[in-house]
Amino acid sequence: MAPHLAETAIVKYPDALRHQVTLKRRVQQGLEEVARDAGRRLGPKLSVAIMIADMRSGEILGEVGSPDFFDRNRSGFVDMLRVPRSPGSTLKPLIYGIAFENGVVAQNTIMEDRPANFSGYRPRNFDSAYQGDVTVRDALQMSLNVPAVQLLEAVGTPALFSRLRRAGAEPVLPKAETPGLATGLGGLGLSLKDLVQLFAAIGTTGSAVSLYDGVNGKPSEPVRSAVLPPQAAWQIIDILGGIPAPDGAAPAPIAYKTGTSYGYRDAWSIGFDGRHVIGVWVGRPDNAPVPGITGGGTAAPILFEAYHRSGLKPTPLPIPPSGAVILSK
Repeated sequence: MAPHLAETAIVKYPDALRHQVTLKRRVQQGLEEVARDAGRRLGPKLSVAIMIADMRSGEILGEVGSPDFFDRNRSGFVDMLRVPRSPGSTLKPLIYGIAFENGVVAQNTIMEDRPANFSGYRPRNFDSAYQGDVTVRDALQMSLNVPAVQLLEAVGTPALFSRLRRAGAEPVLPKAETPGLATGLGGLGLSLKDLVQLFAAIGTTGSAVSLYDGVNGKPSEPVRSAVLPPQAAWQIIDILGGIPAPDGAAPAPIAYKTGTSYGYRDAWSIGFDGRHVIGVWVGRPDNAPVPGITGGGTAAPILFEAYHRSGLKPTPLPIPPSGAVILSK
């Protein structure tokens, strides 16, 4: 079980005779079964990575870096939990959260989803269609690109990167490149563990969560300052909690977001209930495109399946903190 973590532990502490990990056997078994089943469905070249963590303690309860450590066809020995990849649309909740914090928008603020030009940058929606006038709530739930870029331009890319680092994530940019508006739609590198840490911060109504590295008794990074105010974080929780479960999946009390990177190279789904955060990545370790994979159609069903098969007790999402309100239309 947990071969990638076992390898990490041996490399990190080569003289230790015993390694104490934070994983729960039942959770780990469930995730490994889900990953193997998904690998068989998806095909021989695709890999799957899954992580579940306790947002209160910071303990990683289950982690799977690939469906089969010994499967060379899908480079199973590569731990895809910790490889930086394009996060697609998974950063949109943080962008909206900063906009809520700054008073730029409210849930029912009307925004325009139409072709736009941001100093030469012309984002398009995933389906190349536009919705016209939409509420902020609908824009985030539908993962529309133009409204997200409009809000990122309003709050600034430095704010986005600052909050990512507060959450414990380590964004990667190409050498000598500065953050631009494209970073809001996936133009940077983040690992699955980075995104799990980010969504843990949102799920705890804004407080950064330091995840354990799994092989010792201390968090891998010190606790950092607040990522979002509780009121702004709860607005995001309320919006993401209203996204329906993917087709064919059993309902669960999860707030979640999906993402698909440019060129169909990465499919993501990250979500949480009131206590546990879970992340799923699907793609090829060699970064080759996989036409047809999407966060909503490929990764989200795996997320819901992993949530149910983890054996963890469902926990309701947080109630609104003091001062959190939703203005009527």
